[in-house]
Amino acid sequence: MIFKPHGKHLVAGEWIATGQTFKSEPASGPAFDFSVGTTELVNKTAEAAEEAFWSFGYSTRDERAAFLDAIADEIEARGAAITEIGSAETGLPGARLEGERARTTGQLRLFASHIRKGEYLDRRHDEALPDRKPLPRSDIRLIQRPIGPVAVFGASNFPLAFSTMGGDTASALAAGCPVVVKGHSAHPGTGEIVAEAALAAIRAHGLHPGVFSLIQGGRRDVGTGLVTHPLIKAVGFTGSLAGGRALFDLCAGRPEPIPFFGELGSVNPMFLLPEAIKARGAEIAKGWAGSLTMGAGQFCTNPGIAVILAEQAPAFAEAARAALSGVEPQVMLTEGIARAYREGRDRVSKGGGVREILSTSCGQRDATPNLFLVPAREWLDNHVLAEEVFGPLGLIVTVESFKEMIVVAKRFKGQLTATLHLDDGDVDFARKLMVILERKAGRILANGYPTGVEVCDAMVHGGPYPASTNFGASSVGTMAIRRFLRPISYQNIPERLMPQYLKSA
Repeated sequence: MIFKPHGKHLVAGEWIATGQTFKSEPASGPAFDFSVGTTELVNKTAEAAEEAFWSFGYSTRDERAAFLDAIADEIEARGAAITEIGSAETGLPGARLEGERARTTGQLRLFASHIRKGEYLDRRHDEALPDRKPLPRSDIRLIQRPIGPVAVFGASNFPLAFSTMGGDTASALAAGCPVVVKGHSAHPGTGEIVAEAALAAIRAHGLHPGVFSLIQGGRRDVGTGLVTHPLIKAVGFTGSLAGGRALFDLCAGRPEPIPFFGELGSVNPMFLLPEAIKARGAEIAKGWAGSLTMGAGQFCTNPGIAVILAEQAPAFAEAARAALSGVEPQVMLTEGIARAYREGRDRVSKGGGVREILSTSCGQRDATPNLFLVPAREWLDNHVLAEEVFGPLGLIVTVESFKEMIVVAKRFKGQLTATLHLDDGDVDFARKLMVILERKAGRILANGYPTGVEVCDAMVHGGPYPASTNFGASSVGTMAIRRFLRPISYQNIPERLMPQYLKSA
């Protein structure tokens, strides 16, 4: 029996229905009705979040850490129901959702541990120098403080780790910022259960109910209302380039502009160097096929383009084709995403000089892999071939020389990741590529595949535009907390007025 959601919004501790509803579009099982969000609810949640900030923003690190741990516990207690409805809504296998749930609770606990340590506060103290000539120096101290209420947009492809209580929400709460989530209409039931877990933790710890609210999707004006509301001080977003750019422009155009931390997608190029291909080209091709098709290719780190010397391309392309040919159709997250994948495949196939290596047909909500090859000269002349296709599509770009590979590398726009496949004999050329890739990507890999994103201190999940809208930020790992903090200096402030973690710094 599928968990039956009540379909309401969580607004400052209360479940509220609205007059209009939308139906979910599950991959399997029954559809359910969910209340459509409204701008009136946006205003209520933002006002409640602002009121909650006066207590939550000044709570202790231990109090917030305990709250994050409690949310993780409550999510785990609902694990079976989350897997059940999450799989029905998205078509993702149960094992994938269980792994994602573990990542979600793991990052909540990671942020709890991170704030308990206190290093994120970046405390600094320049002691007074009253006798300094020609002018004395004041006592100056610095600490990072939370910025206020944050809006978070749920992602279609990660119903847990990048949605209701995903990395954006967890890092904002860890910083001391109340959160208003706009749920994604691809998995509203999953979002509802996770919101119930958050509410249980709020009540158990006696927190202001405005610390977390969830408004379900259904209307575009909810997103617009959130990013333009004067009480919202930052936005976290994972989604399409077009949607993210529209919201970014709204944030920038406010009377008080606010930061928009958007993760907007990437083709994540791989550069296949000759000695590596000579030694293990078939192995690399097989690994690429597995990475391309993981989760039906619905990862923002999907490595969609492989750049290789033309003389080595035929054998590599055949090995990749053979590996992809055995992949069965996979259910995509929504019919809209499946349709966009087919349209992307058709755009690539019609590009000048593009040759089909593997062409397949897809069902209404299914994805099957497609593989194409194009010489670099045609790729360089057609920007469409450098755009993300969200799904299991691979494009091999062939170059005639190392010099042309450098030209191709420089032509890429900002990326989340870039990968080098190399052996010892490739190091000199790889060194030349590295200086380019450092300017192109937030994460550079060697001899691996970027579809696994480790949640840890050293991870960067972001990159130059259009991979993300803020190249200095990460939406994964503990560095994500920096997005929702700002430094404040305190000059000659009496110790008794200092923030609690800055006294006697």
